[in-house]
Amino acid sequence: MSAETAQRPPTHLFYQSRQRRPLLDRAEGIYMWDVEGRRYIDGCSGAMVSNIGHSNPRVLAAMNEQMQRATFGYRLHFENAPAETLATRVAAAMPEGMDRVFFVSGGSESVESCIKLARQYALATGRGQRYKVISRYPSYHGATLGALALTGYTPMTAPFAPMMQESPKIPAPTCHLDHDGLTMDERGRRYADMLEDEILRQGPETVLAFIMEPVGGAATGALVAPDSYYPRVREICDRYGVLLIHDEVMSGAGRTGRFLASEHWDVIPDLIALSKGFAAGYAPLGAMVAPGWMVEPVLDAGGFIHGYTYAGNPLACAAGLAVLDEIENQGLVANAAEMGELLKERLTGLKERFPFIGDVRGKGLLLAMELVADRQTMAPFPPEGMASPQLVELAYERGLILYWRRSRGGYRGDHVMVCPPLTVTAGQIDEIMEPLTDALSELARRLNP
Repeated sequence: MSAETAQRPPTHLFYQSRQRRPLLDRAEGIYMWDVEGRRYIDGCSGAMVSNIGHSNPRVLAAMNEQMQRATFGYRLHFENAPAETLATRVAAAMPEGMDRVFFVSGGSESVESCIKLARQYALATGRGQRYKVISRYPSYHGATLGALALTGYTPMTAPFAPMMQESPKIPAPTCHLDHDGLTMDERGRRYADMLEDEILRQGPETVLAFIMEPVGGAATGALVAPDSYYPRVREICDRYGVLLIHDEVMSGAGRTGRFLASEHWDVIPDLIALSKGFAAGYAPLGAMVAPGWMVEPVLDAGGFIHGYTYAGNPLACAAGLAVLDEIENQGLVANAAEMGELLKERLTGLKERFPFIGDVRGKGLLLAMELVADRQTMAPFPPEGMASPQLVELAYERGLILYWRRSRGGYRGDHVMVCPPLTVTAGQIDEIMEPLTDALSELARRLNP
């Protein structure tokens, strides 16, 4: 803890713990500075949010212009141009038919909106017996009770289990952990077929939807399934009339080298949840994207019984429009693909040097390293060893901000996410690698004293 942090008066804020951090002064591009002038590299885009980097002057100018006109207009009283224009732009970026947009303020809200629209669509079309939403374990879909019920991350869900109806779960496709003699494509189909097994176990007539992250987020550390997995899941959902929801809160908005991660496999879901990089941290903003064939019956049946005070907020939507402009004008989706390939190559090089790096995975600039006690068996470190939080703290001390979570359901497993803004350059990747390598070297000394 720095002298400035130690001398700061007690805080009235509280979040997950009592940990104090330096006071943020300013941020620009991939860099952040505290009030003592120390510079940090934002190597994880906050929580995989700051896709276009910090303090982009064109986004700030667009927000300032909107602030001079109106910062709030309730949707029951007014339409507003930024929300209308942004909805048109979002629809144009989506797969064909995904042309209806519902704005929210964050990822949990976008997921909640998806499952509520799915349920109301079932009611409006005479399928009221369908209410179960299958999800995966591990997974993370949000912190509200509805989104948490879909989440497969035991430390976060267990305290609230009596308060919610937890969804059925199937295993996430952690094929890199399997030792079964199958090819990766065979493993992908095997994991997808677990969805069919669960639908049959629950009773197909009761299953409403299946929700998944096309590329895993914090709960699985940028997990990518074999290519065979994605079309098989779509096929199974179609076979049983189950809606497919893609949670693209973390993987969307260009993060994986496509605007939507699902584009890597040409799979079109029935509902899409967006947030995080969608407004890149400039304002709280997210969206549910749906097809008209789902929305119209709900509106005909009396309307969508759902809403948030800040839905379609003009200031947030002005920020979102400016962020989309930057993504397009700077070619950031293509840059995410190119720089992601370079960064993944560099991280794979670290795997060759440090035997406790068991896996490097992800797409574009949604990347992670899994830390293991034994690379041959992929056995995790004892949880009390706190390998991934140790690495994150060591990197932070060296001016590099990373993001860690448990990779095997919350209590075991270690992964660290390396996900800089999509503006990152090859030279800046070099800057990231220096403190990261040094932190890994120190962790190696601690693990093998």
